[in-house]
Amino acid sequence: MTQIKIVRTLRDLRGQIWEWRGSGETIGFVPTMGALHDGHLSLIRLSHKHTSKSVASIFVNPTQFAPGEDFESYPRTEEADVAALASAGCDLVYIPEPGSMYEENHSTSIHITGVAESLETDHRPTFFDGVAIVVAKLLNRCAPDVAIFGEKDYQQLATIRRLVIDLDMPVKIVGAPIARDAHGLALSSRNQYFDVEGLALARKLNVIMQDCAEKMRGGMNVDLAAAQAKQTFLDTGFESVDYVSVASTHSLTPLAGGILDRPARLLIALHCKGVRLIDNCEI
Repeated sequence: MTQIKIVRTLRDLRGQIWEWRGSGETIGFVPTMGALHDGHLSLIRLSHKHTSKSVASIFVNPTQFAPGEDFESYPRTEEADVAALASAGCDLVYIPEPGSMYEENHSTSIHITGVAESLETDHRPTFFDGVAIVVAKLLNRCAPDVAIFGEKDYQQLATIRRLVIDLDMPVKIVGAPIARDAHGLALSSRNQYFDVEGLALARKLNVIMQDCAEKMRGGMNVDLAAAQAKQTFLDTGFESVDYVSVASTHSLTPLAGGILDRPARLLIALHCKGVRLIDNCEI
C-alpha cells in the first residue's frame, strides 16, 4: 500500500507538486466528491499508466447541486476514502479546507455551450456551470499532465474536454471506461442509497439499455428504439425517465429520425426509487 500524503491547503499542494516537478515526475489527477467506490479507484489505476505520480481530490462541490438536490445528505466518508485511495496507489489526496475553494467574494463563473447543452442541462440547468468552475480551479491548482474522468458521466467528460481546449489548458483529458458491478450496474456513489429492492431494479437499467442499443445496431429507427426503451423502463418499475437519447460520439449532436449511419452514443437518465441514475453505451 502506498504511503499517501494528505494536504488541505493550496500552499502545501503546490509545494508538493513543485517538488515532484523538480525531480522530473509527471502528475496524474483524479477529481472526486468522495464516497469512493471501485470505479473511482480504477481511475487512479489508469492514472498510473500515464504518469509517475497520482493525485486525487475530495471535494463535494456545492455549485453543481441545484436547490432541492442532495448536497447536504451527499455521503462524506473521508477516512474510508483516504484508505481506499492509498490501497489503489494514490500518492497524494487534496482535501481543500472548508471555504477555500469559493472565498467570500468569489465572482467568476464559466458557461459552456455546444456539448454542454441539452441532455443533463434540460433537467439540471446550472450543473455544468458548477462542474466547469470547480474543474478549472482544481486543474489550475494541481497543474497535472493528465486528468482522468469516467465515461459514465459522458456529457461531463465532453464538456471538460471542451473547457480544456477553449481555455488552452496544458493538460491531457483521458476518459476511463465505465466500471460496473457483476450485474452490469454502473458504479456510483449514490448506489448506496438503494435498499435491496431498489438495487435489483437499478440493475435492469443496463439490460434494457443494451437491448435498445442492439436494436439500433440492427437497423431499427432510433426514435422508435428509444421510445420502446423508455416505455420498457416505465413498465419495469422505474419512476420516470428524463431522457433516452442518441447523439454523435464526439459533438453530442442529437441523432434522430432515421437509421444510424455513424458511431453514436446512447445516453440515458432516469429515476429509480428516489435515486437519479445515468448511464450510456457506445453504439
